[in-house]
Amino acid sequence: MLEIRNLTKRFGDFEAVRDVSISVPDGAFLVLLGPSGCGKTTLLRMLAGLELPSAGQIVFDGKPVSDGDRNWTVDPARRNSGLVFQSYALWPHMSVRGNVDWPLKVMKMPKADRTRRVAEVLKLLDISQLADRYPNEISGGQQQRVAIARTIAPKPSVLLFDEPLSNLDAKLRVEMRTELMRLHRATGATTVYVTHDQIEAMTMATHVAVMNHGRVQQFGTPADLVDHPETAFVATFIGTPPNNMVPIVRNGTGYKVGGRYMPVTPPADDCLAMYRAEAMTLSDSEGETTLPMELVETSAIAGRMMVTGLRDGLRLTAIVERAPEARIGDTVQFCLPQRPDSWFGPDGERIG
Repeated sequence: MLEIRNLTKRFGDFEAVRDVSISVPDGAFLVLLGPSGCGKTTLLRMLAGLELPSAGQIVFDGKPVSDGDRNWTVDPARRNSGLVFQSYALWPHMSVRGNVDWPLKVMKMPKADRTRRVAEVLKLLDISQLADRYPNEISGGQQQRVAIARTIAPKPSVLLFDEPLSNLDAKLRVEMRTELMRLHRATGATTVYVTHDQIEAMTMATHVAVMNHGRVQQFGTPADLVDHPETAFVATFIGTPPNNMVPIVRNGTGYKVGGRYMPVTPPADDCLAMYRAEAMTLSDSEGETTLPMELVETSAIAGRMMVTGLRDGLRLTAIVERAPEARIGDTVQFCLPQRPDSWFGPDGERIG
């Protein structure tokens, strides 16, 4: 349904998006995930037709809609796509019904059909009772539902969301995630959703593109990203808590692991060893595979304890059955498993 080919966007000498290529099947829920400034919103704006690519192509359902190499693009209104803005962008002088009706009126849909369609989407979003109210008379969560209703009313084949839940409180965000997934199933539209919240990404997406510095670090299903991270960035960005990344450096005839000599055989002289938090343990005494760390945090997570230590910039987290009998600031021995879960080279790429 959606194909992105070698897409690049430059602002002067700065490349906001760099040579991105993604192919998304019909009806998928794609999440563009990454930290602030990684290029995900710029990519979304190119999909919406609000930005012209500097290079590369965008194809919707087999039909090109943007070509940066030829400096050509299809007008946003002719792409059969809908965009939900982060700020909702409702017309304050129109009622809820008027906001949802307006794009249908622009399409020159007959009045009877418009009335029927507006009632249908208001019911789908459970806001029929708000039809005659104005945006300043409803809550933020209700405004978000109106913005979504307005977007899906024309039945677009591609739905675009720019961090739509970022202005909501934590409880409402969870509720709206459920509503958006239900909406996706009901409409069947191919969806592209921008967020920096990995929990949103991992709970909602069928496909995730993890971005950093304008590039897609990895594209795949949520399970692929968790089980087989392809770069050190993905390994430390995905997961709650994130995976531990420990530097291993050749020093003389041996190797230093996190600053201590340990009996290891890495695949390269200088690399990174990834240890999942649930594979880490704590030890009562120092050993040949332990790292003394300053205890900086303990918290409960899913019936177990998450323990975090810090030493010379290295941060390690372990998921254990019970917290150590130590206070914040005390030294705790983190025990590394015999073998890491994955190896990464000094460039951050996965080895093997």
